Amino acid sequence: MKKEVKAVKLPSLAEVEQAVVAEYRELGRQELERRLQQLAHQAREFFPPLPPATPRPGPAHGTGVDPTQDGLRAGPGDAKMV
Repeated sequence: MKKEVKAVKLPSLAEVEQAVVAEYRELGRQELERRLQQLAHQAREFFPPLPPATPRPGPAHGTGVDPTQDGLRAGPGDAKMV
């Protein structure tokens, strides 16, 4: 009796190459991050750098929504119902 052998589709050389390149790109990125973190620790800085602090706008700047309102402003044709 002969055994039936099922054909297994092997990946192409290009597919293998793409997988290996992607894997080593990620390993390289992790190594870079590790080294930068080590240097930042030695310099007593943060990595990734913290975003610059922006001052909070005050009420005079007219930004933000009044928490007592629904966020919509009345238009010229809107009448306030009592």
